[in-house]
Amino acid sequence: MNEQLYQFYSQWQAHGAPVKGWAKLLFRQFVVMMADETDVAVSGCSTDSSIRVIKSLERQYDVNFFDRMMITFLVKNKAEMLPFTQVQYAIDKGYINGDTLLFNNIAVTKKELLEKWLVPLNKSWLAERVSLQVS
Repeated sequence: MNEQLYQFYSQWQAHGAPVKGWAKLLFRQFVVMMADETDVAVSGCSTDSSIRVIKSLERQYDVNFFDRMMITFLVKNKAEMLPFTQVQYAIDKGYINGDTLLFNNIAVTKKELLEKWLVPLNKSWLAERVSLQVS
C-alpha cells in the first residue's frame, strides 16, 4: 500500500503543477496524506484525485477508511477499532479508560497531527459522550 501511495504523491499535481506531497499507511490502519501548499495550493481536482486513490485502495484491500462510526484507540501499542456504539461497553468492562489514547482523526494540519492526533480519551471530543465512571 505504501508503494501505491508513493506512486500517487510522487506524481500528484494541481492544475498541471507538481504538488509536494507525502502519504503513508500508519499503524496498519490510517492512510495519512499531506501536501505542502507553500508553492502549489491543492485544488478541488487534486483533492478529488487523492480521494480516488483512497477509494481504490479500499476496493483493493477490502477495507473502509471512511467509516466515521468506528473509533480507534491505541491499546497495547496497537490500533484497535471499536464501533461507536460499543465504546461505553469497552469502558464498563475495563478494556479502555480515560487514559487510553484515542486517534483524533479531525487533525487537518501537520502540526495538529503531531500534537493532537493521539489524545487521552478523557481529553478528547468523545469524553462528553461517554461515562468514564466505572460502577
